[in-house]
Amino acid sequence: MRIVVAVDWSDQAFAAVQAATRLYSPTALTLVHAVDLGVFEHPAVAQAMALQGYEDFRRAMCDAGRQLLDQTSALAPPDGPAVRRVCEIGSPADLILDTARSAAADLVVVGARGRGRMAELVLGSVSHRVLTHATCSALVVKGSLGALRRVLLAVEGPDDSGRLGTWLRAHPFNKPVEVSVISVAPTPYYGDPAVIPAIRLWGDASLRASQELVDGVAARLNGPGFTATGRALQGDPAEVIGREAAGFDLVVVGSHGRKGVSRFLLGSVSHSVSHEVACPILVVR
Repeated sequence: MRIVVAVDWSDQAFAAVQAATRLYSPTALTLVHAVDLGVFEHPAVAQAMALQGYEDFRRAMCDAGRQLLDQTSALAPPDGPAVRRVCEIGSPADLILDTARSAAADLVVVGARGRGRMAELVLGSVSHRVLTHATCSALVVKGSLGALRRVLLAVEGPDDSGRLGTWLRAHPFNKPVEVSVISVAPTPYYGDPAVIPAIRLWGDASLRASQELVDGVAARLNGPGFTATGRALQGDPAEVIGREAAGFDLVVVGSHGRKGVSRFLLGSVSHSVSHEVACPILVVR
């Protein structure tokens, strides 16, 4: 597996490097650090600072970034592949995404500080942009990852479950895990009393179909590396997944890769879940 890990000076970034190498045995590992000069990168500001040691400032920031890569590279297993290091000036999210594409990464790993939705909307979020625009699967790490024993796998439908199962079997974890497969059927809306009986029948049929789906996913996963069981649930998918995630070491969800207007109108369960859960979340493309 080809893995790209974004690093900065946060505890979450160091945890991201450890999580990536604890979960998987990468065949190629790239650590990327963006030297974000912010407003100081603007040509007018740079020109104004030219007389006050701007080049020394840039050089010092790049030197610090390379030192950071030295520190985080030491976290990689000594028997693993040589660690490629990327340190460039620019937007963190853009550099991470460009590096993941150029490395043909199977997985990009980022740390997240747990910023709330409103702060994320106003201030932006590197992890959110990577989660939204990455062309490969993404692992978002919020804190230190202990031993990986229990995984919550949330599936939506047959196509989604097929992609998730295929990805997990193609990229097994370093150690066997217990997988709880869940599918959340939306709660029917009882707006008109006259249609309540029909909606109840639809809800029951939806739960039965969801149970058949998760049973099939669990059966296909069971084997070397996985012990899987399935449960069908009902409610708001993001809320239910967030509630069920308590006690799990990792949450795995799929992504439809919606962009632009469709994503704004339809929302994104994977993005919502990233706000709901405290453990790392793996979003499979």
